[in-house]
Amino acid sequence: MLLASLLFLVTLIFVIWQPKGLQIGTTAVIGAVIALLLGVVSFEDVGVVTSIVWDATLAFIGIIILSMVLDEIGFFEWCAIKMAKLSHGNGHLMFVYALLLGAFVSALFANDGAALILTPILLAKMRILKLNIKTILAFLLAGGFISDSASLPFVFSNLTNIVTANYFNIGFAEYLSMMITPFVVSVIVSIGVLWLILRKDIPQNIDISLLKDEAEVLKSKTLFNFSWLFLALLIGGYFIGDYFNLPVSLFALGGGVLFLAISSYLKTVDAKAIIKNAPWQVVWFSIGLYIVVYGLKNAGLTDYLTLVLEDLNTRGDTIAIVGTGFISAILSAIMNNMPTVMIMDISLQNIGNEALAYANIIGCNLGPKMTPFGSLATLLWLHVLAQKGVKIGFWQYSKFGLIITPPVLLVVLLSLAYL
Repeated sequence: MLLASLLFLVTLIFVIWQPKGLQIGTTAVIGAVIALLLGVVSFEDVGVVTSIVWDATLAFIGIIILSMVLDEIGFFEWCAIKMAKLSHGNGHLMFVYALLLGAFVSALFANDGAALILTPILLAKMRILKLNIKTILAFLLAGGFISDSASLPFVFSNLTNIVTANYFNIGFAEYLSMMITPFVVSVIVSIGVLWLILRKDIPQNIDISLLKDEAEVLKSKTLFNFSWLFLALLIGGYFIGDYFNLPVSLFALGGGVLFLAISSYLKTVDAKAIIKNAPWQVVWFSIGLYIVVYGLKNAGLTDYLTLVLEDLNTRGDTIAIVGTGFISAILSAIMNNMPTVMIMDISLQNIGNEALAYANIIGCNLGPKMTPFGSLATLLWLHVLAQKGVKIGFWQYSKFGLIITPPVLLVVLLSLAYL
């Protein structure tokens, strides 16, 4: 346990630190190789990990490709400008609409897509609107939070959702029917709590006349209009795939590649540039870190967690769901939600209470917001902001996350318990 824990800790430190530009995926793969060399994991374990994460990883690639193409044609920028103008210059309405847009993007394009694509667009628009730094930080912190708290409704909305749904054989429609209420509750409560905490930094009026017309940002109006139909057909495809027990990645990756091909054929985007600029480091990070953390499973962490979860399960559904969710949340905040969801899934597999699998997802999606390194989406979000000249310190972020996350998490878990 000591060796496995030390290896994981060192790997995580290098992921966060990124000395001399060492990228997160490279660090995770190096950690995985060291774990193999030290005997913390075996090649057989690598096969097990791959069988758990392959669908989520391929789906993620597809979702990011689709998001990048839509970003290239102006889809998200159009949405951001439209959202701002719907507020009619009311700062508080704009704050709410910005979070609703973040929830929409997170739900349909995954939390990582929201962090990678939407954050720089919103930042650019806020600078055009000449908002002060406190207001910009308020919008950014709230947007960063909603990207994870709203990543609940669909299997593809978060990598943690895909991993858990596959692990427990939960179908697309079944998953949606269970998580739609927690999703709605999470969005409403998140917006309410975020507004309550940040309202002093939100101006009453904002001059939206500084924004250009939304139609001007579109590269192709035809492709933009078609994209809405394409998204609707893609979601329909997920339901069809569910009926035939097909993997989520078949539609997520297939849809992303097909939309890229259509956009390239219409000479709207450069397919080679999209593929080259896709965040491949995220893929290596996902696989590498899962392998490193599997060493903790081999060292007995899952056995200990199973004992705790079995005890919780004897104390009634409400206590079991809330307890499981907070355990997942705390572990995610400490050791990142990607490995946490797998460790918790393994620990839950013989308990026989499927509601705890959903509680695990909620904990792994919201809990990471307590620390800057709790989720990949937050790491990407901070990296994007740093590139744009916005620095958010460790304690500044953690103080914000520790205030916001626990009450929102509790209410969302209770909404699951009382379904």
